[in-house]
Amino acid sequence: MALKCGIVGLPNVGKSTLFNCLSSAKAQAANFPFCTIEPNVGVITVPDERLTRLAEIVHPGRIVPATCEIVDIAGLVKGASKGEGLGNKFLGNIRETDAIIHVLRCFDDDNVVREGGAPVNPVEDKEIIDTELQLKDLETIEGQLAKTQKAAAAGNKDEKVKAAVLQAYKEVLEQGKNARSVTFETKDEQKVAHDLFLLTAKPVLYVCNVDEASAKDGNEYSRKIEEIAKAEGAEAMVIAAKTEEDIASLETYEDKQMFLEELGLEESGVNRLIKKAYALLNLETFITAGEMEVKAWTYHKGWKAPQCAGVIHTDFEKGFIRAEVIKYDDYIQYGSEAAVREAGKMGIEGKDYVVQDGDIMHFRFNV
Repeated sequence: MALKCGIVGLPNVGKSTLFNCLSSAKAQAANFPFCTIEPNVGVITVPDERLTRLAEIVHPGRIVPATCEIVDIAGLVKGASKGEGLGNKFLGNIRETDAIIHVLRCFDDDNVVREGGAPVNPVEDKEIIDTELQLKDLETIEGQLAKTQKAAAAGNKDEKVKAAVLQAYKEVLEQGKNARSVTFETKDEQKVAHDLFLLTAKPVLYVCNVDEASAKDGNEYSRKIEEIAKAEGAEAMVIAAKTEEDIASLETYEDKQMFLEELGLEESGVNRLIKKAYALLNLETFITAGEMEVKAWTYHKGWKAPQCAGVIHTDFEKGFIRAEVIKYDDYIQYGSEAAVREAGKMGIEGKDYVVQDGDIMHFRFNV
């Protein structure tokens, strides 16, 4: 189960620089719009120090971390919803992602020109992209609403549910709000809402791209965005993309850590961003550990043992008998699976067990 995030933002806000930090793929970074014509795609690993610690104990043949797919989508402009710039194509690329990483310029630099030569204004930048995505969603809604309402009036129950969902979305979008601000109570409504694949219904992480001096605590620009994100119930974080690029270019782990310490940071912004993006969709990790490999497996928070078994193989879920579960801290404390068993710390769990992040799992099944 791979997470797919799309990086969006206006031209020259640092999207491609950030993408270059996230991925070994190198997007073209230039001080003019549309330097990223085709979406660049990078598959990156989700940082998880637990895998390294377990590998030191188990000595596996390989370590397999969870992955996240990042898509660098070329800069949107005002009017993108009506095809301005390369808008329609870019909006289509966003529709295919699970979550949006919205990069906002929160730094001053006379050498990097904001569109139209206007002063730096991340709040206005955010509103421009929000508006374009909202207009595209409204177009999607209006394209279906009349037909759906007609079928609903004829007595079709499914179409009545869909009409209610479309109408609810239409009302908030016309108010200049995002579709994710609407919540639905019934499973039928939630399914209809999901199947619409609205752009502004996707979870969003606002990334405030700041200068190096603001890498730790942010600045007045980023604080405004953090306030807005909090009011929306969205996530926001601060990152200095150019500085992250410098850190990524260093060869040794020690040099990178020394650079981070000089900035007063415990962890790179890139690592923090990937973890936040991973958590944005309520995704967690369970682990399998053996001589062949130590591997991270992605699952949705709240899933039970049989569902997680199915992540490995559908047969595991179909023939699920039980799950043998070791808590990560216990594995580290006792130093081996055998020692955990002897200490009576291995849990034998059935179909109703809700898997916890970091659980080390072994599934018993019979097909």
